[in-house]
Amino acid sequence: MKHLPFAPLLLAAAVNLAHAADTAPVQLGAVNVTGVSETPAEHDARVAREKSANLGPLGERRLLDTPYSINVVPHDLIQDQQLKSVKDILRYLPSVQGDGARPQSRGMQGSVVQNSRLDGLNVVSTTDYPAEQFDNVQVLNGLAGSLYGPANPAGTFNFISKRPTDERLNRVTLGVGTGLSWLKAADLSGPFDPEGKIKYRLNLMDEQGHSYSPGSTLRRQLVSLALDFQLSDSSVIETNFSHYNYLAKGLPGKFALATNASFPHALEPTKSNLGQSYAGDNDTTDTASVHFKHDFDGNWKLDVGLLRQIADRESTAITNTLAATGNTYTPSVSTATASRFTINSYLANLNGSVWTGAVRHDLTVGVSGFDWKNFNPVGANPTISGSASLSDPSNFAEPDYPDFTDRYHSATSTQQSLIFGDTLTFTPQWSLMLTGSQSEMSVHNYGKTGATTSGSNDHGLSGAGSLMYKPVDDLTLYVTYADSLQQGDTAPTGTTNANTILAPYRSKQWEIGGKLAVGGVNLSLAAFQIKRPYAFTHTDSNSYVIGGEQRNRGIEFMADGKVSTNVRMFGGITWLDPKLVDSDSASTNNTRIVGLSRYTASLLTEYQVPQINGLALNLNARYVGARPTDDTDTHWVSSYETFDIGASFTTRLMQRNTVYRLEVTNLTNERYWTNIVPGALNGYSGVGNASAQLGAPRMLQASIQVDL
Repeated sequence: MKHLPFAPLLLAAAVNLAHAADTAPVQLGAVNVTGVSETPAEHDARVAREKSANLGPLGERRLLDTPYSINVVPHDLIQDQQLKSVKDILRYLPSVQGDGARPQSRGMQGSVVQNSRLDGLNVVSTTDYPAEQFDNVQVLNGLAGSLYGPANPAGTFNFISKRPTDERLNRVTLGVGTGLSWLKAADLSGPFDPEGKIKYRLNLMDEQGHSYSPGSTLRRQLVSLALDFQLSDSSVIETNFSHYNYLAKGLPGKFALATNASFPHALEPTKSNLGQSYAGDNDTTDTASVHFKHDFDGNWKLDVGLLRQIADRESTAITNTLAATGNTYTPSVSTATASRFTINSYLANLNGSVWTGAVRHDLTVGVSGFDWKNFNPVGANPTISGSASLSDPSNFAEPDYPDFTDRYHSATSTQQSLIFGDTLTFTPQWSLMLTGSQSEMSVHNYGKTGATTSGSNDHGLSGAGSLMYKPVDDLTLYVTYADSLQQGDTAPTGTTNANTILAPYRSKQWEIGGKLAVGGVNLSLAAFQIKRPYAFTHTDSNSYVIGGEQRNRGIEFMADGKVSTNVRMFGGITWLDPKLVDSDSASTNNTRIVGLSRYTASLLTEYQVPQINGLALNLNARYVGARPTDDTDTHWVSSYETFDIGASFTTRLMQRNTVYRLEVTNLTNERYWTNIVPGALNGYSGVGNASAQLGAPRMLQASIQVDL
């Protein structure tokens, strides 16, 4: 089911079902209200104090009780800002670099699988996910190998699926955006039976049309079904099934640098032929998962989960390589990367509390792992002939792309981790968290004939310790040390040691921070240092080797909540000092890491207009500082600022709850470079110099949401 031309019919059927459901009589039981109701300020303060996140084997914990920097982008922000993808969501977090294929935090490059999770289970990060599928997105910045097993020190990104609701929900959304892309979506939920033993959540979405670039094509189609089976008061089975197709072609291509070249001032992204109408991405992702959750006695809890995912990719995107002189470029296309990922992942976590004398132990033991396979096209990589000028981009003939369904098994990676943890609470003020994972991991690469070209089998321990002090319940001060194992990188094609897998890396992190719930706002402040081995292609030997250490130091501040009855804020600022140290080359020693800015800030402010009931205004401001584009910090791209404005109006239309929304992104039509990544560095298999993409221009999205 690669395409969904029947999606509009499904939506129409969903609307008819919703109307039918609405005609059924609804009986409300008597409500007995006792005590004193909360004031709005008291309610906001309680929500801030109780805000929580899932910490894998540790289960759900209040943010105030966690010795890590954790950010949660909530569902109402995703919905009100009309966000469409995970990349859109991550732009609201200043410590996250989420514009690339692999999300990352604190300036550390992410991996394809180890750093991304769906409801705690490993998933592929280099495919597209629709925002409409998720209730919220949770990001733990920095190292988390002791909680989840070996991973890059790039943070853990946990996408939380929408779950079925206790009350019936029949919500339909219609929208239109820049380029005349038409959106139709339905979010349907509720119990199947009167007792609520079986509940469902069905999300349908179909968006088709054009994007901002002339000749571009856009298609997003989602079918997502969640089913909950309440086996007893203490046991539930939660299932999720989703099919998502994302197609975007004709957008500006990626721009890369030839030797000694530099990026010009950012181009106008709506200019014709910066990409090609036939070139882009066509990704289809099918995911199925199941969780069995059991509460033994109100204390000990069990969660067992399994996931299967198939991610097919037809990547035909154009790369325009900029020449060192003049304003000419040469287009190229690469289809040699994986066209299919398959992953089987699993977890089993048991946690609860015991007492030894006056000390409480919050214990956890768990297992987590995955089996991940890559499949590459058998056909040869096509070529494009010719060159063009940036002042007059050309239309190039479509190359002879390979059959993306004709694949060979190119790699298999496996990982298994035994995870254990104990949070010792000595007094209401002092506690100590200890976590660790013992892991085994393997990688095997294969050629087109099926012969093994390289492989490795490794094992090791990842650990962390945190000391927490709570002078009052709404304030936590902490210091955390962590070290984490991760699989070594594979030397890329074109190097003298191509396909060789480097020895495993060990990353180390110190973090000191504080969290405070004041009024209706959660505040967090953290200072950190992360060190990890740094591999790149050595210029003299053309070998892919560890050539120093990446040392990232930084300070991050976040605020989330209602600062007054009518004003809510979400955002913060990050200062980052990412450097390559102890390099074997004087020209790269003590230089800034490619593509990372010193300062990044983002702040969303929402204002409920008291004079007009139901009217809300919002403004989001984002700043990204200047970034280097080569290892020696010789060339840079400038900083940029973008502003988004929007409004929503909640009312009743024909006795139905209705929300009108209007959002304008990049209001000033700022031109800027984004997703600046180095070539042949940790986490990337390409060779050559840095590449970048053009930021999107001013865009508009309008929608109407109706609860039927």
